Amino acid sequence: MDLRPGFKQTEVGVIPKDWEVERIGSLGTVVRGGSPRPAGDPRYFNGDFIPWLTVAALTNVPAHQLKIVATFGFLTEEGSKRSRTLSKGTLIIANSGATLGVAKLLDIACCANDGIAAVIDQERGDRAFVCHYINTRTKHLRMVVATGNGQPNLNTGLIRRLSIPFPPISEQRAIAAALSDVDALLDGLTRLIAKKRDLKQAAMQQLLTGQIRLPGFHGEWVVKRLDELGDWRGGMTPSMSNPTYWQNGHIPWISSGDVKSALLASTGFSITANAVKERTTTMVPSKSIVIVTRSGILRKYLPVAMNVVPMAINQDIKALIPAQTYCAKFLLHALTGSGERILSSCLKAGTTVESVEFRWLKAFTIRVPITIAEQTAIATVLSDMDAELSALEARRNKTRDIKQAMMQELLTGRTRLV
Repeated sequence: MDLRPGFKQTEVGVIPKDWEVERIGSLGTVVRGGSPRPAGDPRYFNGDFIPWLTVAALTNVPAHQLKIVATFGFLTEEGSKRSRTLSKGTLIIANSGATLGVAKLLDIACCANDGIAAVIDQERGDRAFVCHYINTRTKHLRMVVATGNGQPNLNTGLIRRLSIPFPPISEQRAIAAALSDVDALLDGLTRLIAKKRDLKQAAMQQLLTGQIRLPGFHGEWVVKRLDELGDWRGGMTPSMSNPTYWQNGHIPWISSGDVKSALLASTGFSITANAVKERTTTMVPSKSIVIVTRSGILRKYLPVAMNVVPMAINQDIKALIPAQTYCAKFLLHALTGSGERILSSCLKAGTTVESVEFRWLKAFTIRVPITIAEQTAIATVLSDMDAELSALEARRNKTRDIKQAMMQELLTGRTRLV
């Protein structure tokens, strides 16, 4: 392989000639946290002496948040003596669980459980730089480096031997600062998105119940069963063994996994016109309200969407084709906002996979403005809020992509800041 001038091949890949390669163990002492035993003992846990960090708690920390600023639990003073206390500024690495291989920096002093490793007494290297680099290797750590029967784990020996590129300290700090700036932007966007979601939730509660009326609208609302709002249809799945139903299909076919956003423009699978002609599935026109009625996701929430083009639906989907006197987007928002109530009153009991009882769903009631003009006005306000949220989420996704590209450039020395 031809190398660019000024670069060299190393065990961590191609890096600039003036960079070195170091092992984590050469930067400080790698240790493992400690968990008081027995777990849950009130002599040790649920105290107020020192914060208690668990590997499970790391799953709640966003990827862009490099620093741990708080924990959910505390240990007693006696519990702290049976754990390991880590000082503020310590670099930690999850060595087991769902966050295995994820590195963070402590912004507090705390005790850590045995699912967390730490580099203590670190005298060499910029901690943030090392942290960023380890987080680019998380997948490799999980798939290649981690060992263990049943649940993979990173022992302290494996972490000590982990190699990292090592630029001059001034360059490490410059790289870390650039990446931290992007993290700060991501954090700001995430907070703004959360705020906008809260505002939309409040608007839904007020507008979809008539607590607040939009200017120019008066009159009573009416209570309607869902089966009074239009025509309901259930779906089917064409035979998977018949290629004439699937090969070169161009008609979108909705399964429960497709219902992830309010407006549904495409699906994971498409069927052929022959599948529709032979009535092996169910077609619904555009602006139908599709609801997932059988899926494990119903443990968490009720997926509801509106298809923007004609589509077919599978057996786990029910679709409401609104009557002309109702605004489809209003019904979309109304049913989305009623998701928790629908699940609490319509879920079947004793089924292996969560399912909504169709007859109970059709009997579910919502309040609706008498005029389609007011329905449309409410839907427009809420849809505008959805569009703003989508734009912010797209901006956040683009920023994440930019950060990923920056990491590829900066942490390999292809782009130099110093």
